[in-house]
Amino acid sequence: MNTASLYDSLHPLEVQVLAALSQSGEARSDDALAQTCQLDLSQISMAVGWLSAKALLCVESETRTVTVVLTEIGETYAMDGAPLEWIVDSIKSATQSATPISVKDLQTNERFQPTEISRAIGVLKKELAIRLVAGGYLELTGVSSPTLQSLKRLLHQLRATTQDLQEFQEFEQQILRQFSVKRGNTHEPFRFEEHIERRYALTDEGKTVGGLCQSSPIEEVSQLTPEMLKDGSWRDKRFRKYTINLSPPRVASGRRHPYRAFLDLVKRRLVGMGFQEMRGPLVETEFWDMDALFMPQFHPARDIHDVYFVKNPSHADHIPEPFLSHVSEAHEHGGSTGSTGWGYQYDRDRARRLVLRSQGTAVSARTLASNPDVPGKYFSIARCFRYDQVDATHATDFFQVEGIVLGNDIHFRTLLGLLTLFAKEMAQARESRFLPAYFPFTEPSVELHVRHPQLGWMELGGAGLLRPEVTNPLGVTVPVIAWGLGLDRMAMVALGVHDIRDLFSSDLEKVRNMRGTF
Repeated sequence: MNTASLYDSLHPLEVQVLAALSQSGEARSDDALAQTCQLDLSQISMAVGWLSAKALLCVESETRTVTVVLTEIGETYAMDGAPLEWIVDSIKSATQSATPISVKDLQTNERFQPTEISRAIGVLKKELAIRLVAGGYLELTGVSSPTLQSLKRLLHQLRATTQDLQEFQEFEQQILRQFSVKRGNTHEPFRFEEHIERRYALTDEGKTVGGLCQSSPIEEVSQLTPEMLKDGSWRDKRFRKYTINLSPPRVASGRRHPYRAFLDLVKRRLVGMGFQEMRGPLVETEFWDMDALFMPQFHPARDIHDVYFVKNPSHADHIPEPFLSHVSEAHEHGGSTGSTGWGYQYDRDRARRLVLRSQGTAVSARTLASNPDVPGKYFSIARCFRYDQVDATHATDFFQVEGIVLGNDIHFRTLLGLLTLFAKEMAQARESRFLPAYFPFTEPSVELHVRHPQLGWMELGGAGLLRPEVTNPLGVTVPVIAWGLGLDRMAMVALGVHDIRDLFSSDLEKVRNMRGTF
């Protein structure tokens, strides 16, 4: 394309940028061009991209700057104190009042999250600022914590301001990185903001075309109007050229979200296999969520760090009989199940405690207590909630496909066959394998693993033959196989997703490019 044709193809934004660079005769940054041309940075970015593609513009220099700012958490820490400082002050106050304080006492506070307290205690112990003594109590050693002192100073230094990362000393930079916002962990006091400043200069051909832009005062218009024809003003205007080689804008048709379509596919296939759908509440009692599954009330999965408890109301009105009595007996001494039970005093009041459903097996427990068909096949697509660290394969809320099959001819091989079918037909996995596992409510137990193309072997969930301690108290006397598989992880394999968070992304382009049409 010759210079005249190239000049005729320019967009008005390109003309303004070329004219500004040609007039200055030196490289200019995005901000400088936006100020000179009186355009938005987004318009400058578009024009620069077009001109670079036409080889009229080049990047002369690029400067990358990282600044540090406080997050909302950081602002709170700066005003009220960080967990490190609060722990030291709490231990000091407890020592002065002769009332020892334990790790559990600190973690039950409402001011900080349990994970914040645990990490802070770990830092202070590592730096020998505190120690654990008999009885599980904490005491100060008299040694100063370098992390505490630096963190406190940095919080006050960055309050209501920003600062270049390179202006800090090496140890301070380590502290800033340690307590900075990262993917999957946004609850941190510091955030890094990266700014890239590029300076653009004209190429040799760009200088020639820029000269034409600078010397041409004719106004460019894109539409010929009747008024221009009537008064003859069209003679003094420059009309924008039509480029028939440009691709038309893409029209993105609406369709169902790929993950929603995958969930519907799972439901259709299970119904097609003769399964009946079962449902249950999201807010569940500990009885149906854990007790009815023969999970002892001292099981670590009942801890506040693993289950979300409902604040108000905190307890259900009642648990139906005779299930409460039968389950209570199974826990205490085995009841009529032939087991010795767990050998502890069952707390019926705790059984009424309300939690967010942590496993889909709670729906199966309710179904077994509702006089199900024998033989019978049931499934549920259950939304579950667990306190977990969010990463590429974990989320705090997720879907499980839960199922039970009961009948006199049901055995463990039936379960393995169903799990293999689910891995191939629903997760669309090319490779799957079984690993032995332990669950309080099944024996024998197994875990299903599939190979993800990018992440490698990944656990989908657990399964097994329900123990008599589960089925007998609920009125079922035939063998029952049960499974609970993570639908989100199955969808990751089926849709070609490498991060579980992408299933719920607001990026429409990313959603449109997900694999699979269901």
